[in-house]
Amino acid sequence: MTASCIDPHSASASRVRRRALVASLATLSLAPLAGCGRKAPQAQAVPPGATVLALGDSLTSGVGASADTAYPAALARRTGWTVVNGGVSGDTSAQALARLPGLLQKHNPALVIVSIGGNDFLRRQSATTTRTNVRQICTDAQASGAQVLLVAVPELTMMAAVGRLSDHGMFEEIASDLKVPLYSKGWSGVLAQERLRADQIHANAAGYEEFTQGLVLTLKDTGLLAR
Repeated sequence: MTASCIDPHSASASRVRRRALVASLATLSLAPLAGCGRKAPQAQAVPPGATVLALGDSLTSGVGASADTAYPAALARRTGWTVVNGGVSGDTSAQALARLPGLLQKHNPALVIVSIGGNDFLRRQSATTTRTNVRQICTDAQASGAQVLLVAVPELTMMAAVGRLSDHGMFEEIASDLKVPLYSKGWSGVLAQERLRADQIHANAAGYEEFTQGLVLTLKDTGLLAR
């Protein structure tokens, strides 16, 4: 049997090609990981003791329960944040937008929780105007340096009259467009249950506590609240 003759130059070239192929495969496998590493986090955790502004209407001010059981107070107890109750009963999105600059200047919040629009719906105001106002509230808060969490508000429909509530679609649209976190089905879930309501449009103390529980979960999921 005749021994095979191996060209050393050919063998060397083959080893070079193999090394090049392995390097290429390694680069391809690491590319998605590199992309993930460059991706910005969803949100920055708001530390204990930071000021948080809860902007809204009667559901934020706590109508239907006492001030210490309104959701801003319940949220403060659960997080260690200083939560400013910026809820005014009867406020529309336009009125909340008008109040916002003064609140931002006075409190300089690290986070603004926006829950507004229900009175616009009850008064049959233009959905386009409400959408514009809510969006402007979020962008003005961001411009101040604060992070924003948007809270979805139930849509006024025929089914709402029998307790079947669903979020108005504009809130998901705004949150997606501005890339801000959204707390969905919070008010819809609470106000759909008679045991959690003080009346048809306001929560009771148990309702505000349940809303806050869901809010805390959303804050943790989005990274705004450290787990």
